[in-house]
Amino acid sequence: MRGNVKDQVLGGLYGLLVGDALGVPYEFRRPEELPPAKFVEMDPPAGFERAHPSAPRGAWSDDGAQALCLLASLLHCEGLDVEDFGRRLVNWFDLGYMAVDYVVFDAGVQTSAALSRLRAGTSAEMAGPRGERDNGNGSLMRVLPLALWHTGSDEELVEDAARQSRVTHGHPRSQICCALYCLWARATLQHRVDPWAYATAGIRRCCDDRQEWRVELERHIRPDREPSGSGSGYVVDCLHSARLAAGESTFERAVRRAVLLGDDTDTTAAVAGGIVGLREGFQSIPERWVARLAGRTIVEPLAHELLTHLERSGSIESR
Repeated sequence: MRGNVKDQVLGGLYGLLVGDALGVPYEFRRPEELPPAKFVEMDPPAGFERAHPSAPRGAWSDDGAQALCLLASLLHCEGLDVEDFGRRLVNWFDLGYMAVDYVVFDAGVQTSAALSRLRAGTSAEMAGPRGERDNGNGSLMRVLPLALWHTGSDEELVEDAARQSRVTHGHPRSQICCALYCLWARATLQHRVDPWAYATAGIRRCCDDRQEWRVELERHIRPDREPSGSGSGYVVDCLHSARLAAGESTFERAVRRAVLLGDDTDTTAAVAGGIVGLREGFQSIPERWVARLAGRTIVEPLAHELLTHLERSGSIESR
């Protein structure tokens, strides 16, 4: 890693949370129902009916809460322990762990089903539904902290990304999207000339001895296609929607474009915001959005622990 990596890492983590919180009020709306870009703020314009009226203003949703569950687990266990991670997800759903003001106001169908299985004693690696239609974006939305924390090889990062997905989303398509996103994030941190192309080459190498993964990658995910998307909750569309939004030149433009795709606005903006925050750094996130973000007392200690972990591993310099 090179450059101001601390600023990049913080940009990725806060970019995910800010993008999520920005998108929360606009969720489930069609693009034509949304306000013009300049009015897309954490507090919607007068007369716009907020989605999730019970949500604290400026709060992240299940996306951010689950991402923080993953980060806390990685830091506590000093590695990916899916059983510990699964328990933290159950605590989020049942008790509001890592949720702003302990308020859980959104949860995906597949995640809810997986958590029911965890409570019943199913192992974390087997809890996630794995049918063809079980490919929502619930494991993709939270996976970025793994890429920020991870200091192993690309192959190890891919395997861990897939394992964390299996806790709630067991289909190979969801696992591959998580892995591809993590490689994209890592390549962005490393200032690769074309991070997406680098990530695509890396995931293809990991598919060499996994025929099922190869078929899923080339037939369904199709990483070589032009960026496009509709903001839907389908994991492949979410990944490509985020890629489309991330093509914007600034953090503000990128997350607003993600929101304006409509539908799953918080998740698209979280996934795009994480990447653009990594690319542009924490200083690129508008100060008014950081100030408006609720729950900063939750994330700040975790961010400090993450930076300390990276300093100890030699990934960033201690100053």
